[in-house]
Amino acid sequence: MNNELASQLTTFVDMFDTGKLVLLLICLFALWLANWCVRYSMVKLMARFPARRFTIMQLGTLLSFSLYILGGAGVVVGVLQPPQEFLLAIGGSAAVAMGFALKDIAASLVSGLILLFDRPFHVGDRVTFDGVYGEIITITLRTVRLQTLDDNIVTIPNSRFITDVVASGNLGAMDMMVVTDFHLALDADIKEAEDIVRQVIVTSRFAYLKKPVAFAIEEVQIAERLAIRLRAKAYVLDVTYEKPFQSDITTRASVLFRERGVRRPGH
Repeated sequence: MNNELASQLTTFVDMFDTGKLVLLLICLFALWLANWCVRYSMVKLMARFPARRFTIMQLGTLLSFSLYILGGAGVVVGVLQPPQEFLLAIGGSAAVAMGFALKDIAASLVSGLILLFDRPFHVGDRVTFDGVYGEIITITLRTVRLQTLDDNIVTIPNSRFITDVVASGNLGAMDMMVVTDFHLALDADIKEAEDIVRQVIVTSRFAYLKKPVAFAIEEVQIAERLAIRLRAKAYVLDVTYEKPFQSDITTRASVLFRERGVRRPGH
């Protein structure tokens, strides 16, 4: 038994001699550098082909996953060259220990693989999750990073997306519906107001006119007063222009409401 233990210790020590450790560090750095080059190339491609940026983002995420998983495993096994018995023994013990210590991280890693193949949303999508709205900028093995419209970066563990509800506004498409509310007085000319809003939408440089413009009208209460809510549903040609589109139609519609005498609440 002592001889067998000594042999195992010798094998373990031989795996981590100075030369192998240096080579391992070099290979891991090369792996990190390759991943950085992939992401840098994706950024350059997105700048050159902006209409294809969603596809490029998704390709970059897939390549990054592959580099870290396959490359990392290949480097460790190729450089250290552990014997099969050692791999089995260490693998079994590590699986039990890591399972308890890193169960949340493991859940996020598994969830990341599920997200990669199930694809409830894509990189570049505008999504709402747990009250947070913004654009998915990266999907990693452990987390999803979301950039809000206020330029905050929100990091969410992948496991949250498996059990919670997430809403995607465009699901990989460039265009997206934008809903804008206009409030009118109860005695306002609703038909006139609808014509004005339709006019400013179809003349906006951000509008995607291959999809229809729709309206929903209902009474709502504003500051303890009843008013008419005119809800415009139109599509923006690129999700990047969501807020500029909304600001454009709101500003121009408000000017035309005043010019044509369309009454607003409180007037």
